[in-house]
Amino acid sequence: MVPADTPVWLAFLIVGTAMSVMVALRYFASSGIFAWITKRARPGLYAKQRRQIASEIRYSLIAAVIYGVPAGAVFWLWRHHDFALIYTDWNAYPLWYLPFSVLIYLFAQDTWFYWSHRAMHHWPSLFQLAHKVHHDSKPPTAWTAMSFHPVESLTGAIVIPILVFFVPIHLAMLGVVLTVATVMGVVNHMGWEIFPRAFVHSPFGALVITASHHERHHEEYRCNFGLYFRFWDKVCGTDRGLSRRFDKQARSAP
Repeated sequence: MVPADTPVWLAFLIVGTAMSVMVALRYFASSGIFAWITKRARPGLYAKQRRQIASEIRYSLIAAVIYGVPAGAVFWLWRHHDFALIYTDWNAYPLWYLPFSVLIYLFAQDTWFYWSHRAMHHWPSLFQLAHKVHHDSKPPTAWTAMSFHPVESLTGAIVIPILVFFVPIHLAMLGVVLTVATVMGVVNHMGWEIFPRAFVHSPFGALVITASHHERHHEEYRCNFGLYFRFWDKVCGTDRGLSRRFDKQARSAP
């Protein structure tokens, strides 16, 4: 832990660096695990994408710093000045609020992502400046999830650090939010659908985003802008369903 009397600039540097390393390790662990699963389940799928994967890792390491620095600053402010609304007492709020707070955070993230993501596709200059890097991954891989231009990384990195000053959340539930964000970010970019076809086409599957849905965005660009849920896509008429290529793969799978 950083001593409370440490100069603010030095404390932010230390904690921000530590948090950036943690984000990078989380990236390598999650993407590495699902890349290994892909190698077992779809041998050779990434064989021709080694240069692409190297580029994805480079941009992801930059993104790790951009995500880690504000997260580290918030963590330090919470621990030493109690500025954030993160709590550790399980009895501070009713138990029903624990999962509800997770839903609030996920929906807020999803809302911000939908509109900022759609904006980057709406304005060509913004796409070229920020979002093109992510779409240079053709097709995406398990290493694509955090492959963003620094400008786009910044738009994603500020959401949770802002939310913790307005919406109370238990530290463990914040861990759940980060885990969901990490896992869904990876599995939705793997280049194949990890979930069974029955789940993807189920009533619940029609509400959430899986690789089959997000791949359609990478194929057509002008649709399927959501992060976790299909709510905004359906409300705004930008939901064009699932990737036909993935659906064919699922039908032909043994």
